[in-house]
Amino acid sequence: MVGRKAIPPVQKRVSYGGQAVIEGVMIRGRRHYSLAVRRPNGEIAISSSRLSALYTGRLREIPMLRGVVVLLESMVIGIEALSRSANIALEKEGEEMSRWLLGLMLLFSLGIGVGLFFVTPLLAIRSLDSLIASDALSNAVEGVLRLAMFVAYILLIGRMPEIRRVFAYHGAEHMTVHAYEAGVPLEVGHVRRYSTAHNRCGTAFLLVVVVVAIVVFTFVGRPPILISIASRVVLVPLIAGISYEIIRFSGAHSGNPLVNAIVYPSLALQSLTTRQPDDSQIEVAIEAMKHALSVDHGIDGTENTSGQGIAKEGEVTSPG
Repeated sequence: MVGRKAIPPVQKRVSYGGQAVIEGVMIRGRRHYSLAVRRPNGEIAISSSRLSALYTGRLREIPMLRGVVVLLESMVIGIEALSRSANIALEKEGEEMSRWLLGLMLLFSLGIGVGLFFVTPLLAIRSLDSLIASDALSNAVEGVLRLAMFVAYILLIGRMPEIRRVFAYHGAEHMTVHAYEAGVPLEVGHVRRYSTAHNRCGTAFLLVVVVVAIVVFTFVGRPPILISIASRVVLVPLIAGISYEIIRFSGAHSGNPLVNAIVYPSLALQSLTTRQPDDSQIEVAIEAMKHALSVDHGIDGTENTSGQGIAKEGEVTSPG
């Protein structure tokens, strides 16, 4: 019809997230991730990398499978961002991690995680088989032990000064994501008002994994030890998929009192992995968020297309 303007399609709101790195913060956007790191001289180094098509394609739209994709991409991008931030903080910019080394570190991290938090609790509890008659009780005790080991691990590494600083940047990242989601100006004074805990935090995800694992392994029962060990490895993708859907649901219904009551333990657990940041750390998180927003809107020309990353428009992304 003459004179009628075309109505632009409604844009879904992007759920930004990221993680704390060495002296900085990484923020994931729609098709890029941005990295802001404090240099030794006090300046903030800012860069961005384009997200791999693997992480922004149709696999991210398939329930259950997208949880596995998110787990994989979080580990890959996390290792890459940590490496780059360490180089900047140590004034070794330009030194990039090779692909084979990145893959080796990814496999090593997966092996340590599965071995320490899935296989070790199983072996410990199976040594008490003569004392535990019920299969369900055995799996429940295994889950409690797994959670205890996870909490003990966080408490132990949290005593290291370097990790305490990372935890402070973790808090700054969450506060900045809260401020963005509330629509307030991304300024230190405004960001400072928000909580260091967030429903979509990776710590919350791990707690959900522990609970989901208890339920899933209950259906496995107590087969011979080799089959039990294999099940702890093979079923990790299924557990990750279910856990991600739960986190996705809680993030989309964060205003529901019942949902808030259910996720309260995960928010409380974040007190171990976040700390109140100082203003300079909040400033770094703000710069990472602003850069992610500018790159997503095509107003920044410093894109590094060699990198990878995660997040997709309209999807819930863990803020770290």
